[in-house]
Amino acid sequence: MITDPKRILVIVTGPTAVGKTSLALSLARSLETEILSADSRQFYREMRIGTARPRDEELQLVTHHFIGHISILDEYNSSRFESDALNLLGQLFKDHQWVIMTGGSGLYINAVCSGIDNMPDPDDTLREELKTLYAREGIGSLRSKLRILDPVYYSAVDIANPKRLLRALEVCISTGKPFSELRKNNPKPRDFEIVRIGLTRGKDELYQRIHDRVDRMMMDGLLEEVERLLPYRHLNALNTVGYKELFPYFDGEISLESAVENIKTHSRRYAKRQMTWFRKDKNIIWFHPDQVTEILNFVREKSL
Repeated sequence: MITDPKRILVIVTGPTAVGKTSLALSLARSLETEILSADSRQFYREMRIGTARPRDEELQLVTHHFIGHISILDEYNSSRFESDALNLLGQLFKDHQWVIMTGGSGLYINAVCSGIDNMPDPDDTLREELKTLYAREGIGSLRSKLRILDPVYYSAVDIANPKRLLRALEVCISTGKPFSELRKNNPKPRDFEIVRIGLTRGKDELYQRIHDRVDRMMMDGLLEEVERLLPYRHLNALNTVGYKELFPYFDGEISLESAVENIKTHSRRYAKRQMTWFRKDKNIIWFHPDQVTEILNFVREKSL
């Protein structure tokens, strides 16, 4: 049982394929603690290969949480994750001074660190109007409206995610205020300290890692995984890089080579959007993933 009152949540974040899993494992083993995933797509048990879920041998090295704990059929969001993660942290901090949380989903990381803002619920009529617009004109119409109503949030949000675009538009229209402005509520108090570690690599190095990982995914059976999930392609969970690019291949619209190239292209763009999001957080201290000793020393110093 830990008696030292100082509890520290160590955040390990950064763009896709930068090396978060390996670094988190090294820290967790050195600090003798456990890992929480804050990768919103690794939550789904049916999506293993395309989400770059830690390998079985890695999961056996350190206890992981929020990996494959829900189904693509389940309703889940950042608010529920905040509640689930805080409840688990309350238990883990009884036996561990440090706990590691890693992932590239900034919204879910912020939910645990700062809490979810209390947003007003729009009326059902507005929600249905926006859904109809999306069904009739596609995601481009949502992007255009959000770019006008809230350019700040537009520059940070995953513009390939219609669910987040719809939610932001609902709030903008129903309140007459930018969604980004209403998201700036004061952080909720936490009974633990937070250390934010960001991992970064040079652009060429990162892009090569992205390309290599996509090739490994294909060799590991990504095509077969996506084929099994074709009946569920309409779900928001499947609107994910690595899955949605293969749907046109199965529809006979593009070649497999083109589909794989699209995965690589969209992964690079996603990594760029992630870095845009994370660079706005001035509390993140940046390291190269190879600086394991430096990162470990930095984390330990925070407990003194």
